[in-house]
Amino acid sequence: FFIPMIEKELLIQYGASEKHYVKDETIFFKGDTPRFFFQVASGQIKMNSYNDAGKEFIQGIFSAGRSFGEPPLFGDFLYPANAVALEKTTVLVLRKEEFQTLLKEHPKVHLAFTEVLANRLYYKATMASGNSNENASDRIRTLLDYLKFQVYKLSKEELFEVDLTRQQIADLTGLRVETVIRSIKKMETGGEITIKERRVYW
Repeated sequence: FFIPMIEKELLIQYGASEKHYVKDETIFFKGDTPRFFFQVASGQIKMNSYNDAGKEFIQGIFSAGRSFGEPPLFGDFLYPANAVALEKTTVLVLRKEEFQTLLKEHPKVHLAFTEVLANRLYYKATMASGNSNENASDRIRTLLDYLKFQVYKLSKEELFEVDLTRQQIADLTGLRVETVIRSIKKMETGGEITIKERRVYW
């Protein structure tokens, strides 16, 4: 569904290799030094962290064609979160130095990354505002609207199949999974969403 952030052939031209991960395998840990650019070829990656009580907070989920963990490559700081495979996943990996060379030699790709980073900031601002809302349904609406309009670039009239589990929605919105299940059912009853074979459509 996504156009790859950088074409696979271009990444390979600059020295990228494919790395394969099994479900729950960690690509990098919070506090690691960033040395590589990562782009998902197949599967899914989540970036997460944990609070002092051990509760997981998912900062983002990245599917095929999307890159992750880029800000530390530009800001020269340590990873602020872990990156973990949600399923069997293949990732294109390119050394930081070669990635920087690629950007210098391909201004259009560099511009695309500026847009990606801007969208990441917008996502964080949107979710921070939405997650401050006490109403669970409003938090879920904020997330689904962001995915539908900002990530998938769909129109209001188009039906968006939500590719997240109830648990992932809970982690992204700071809600309990039981609350998400109840809220989604309530939203379905109210005609806001459609559920087919347990899949949510917004």
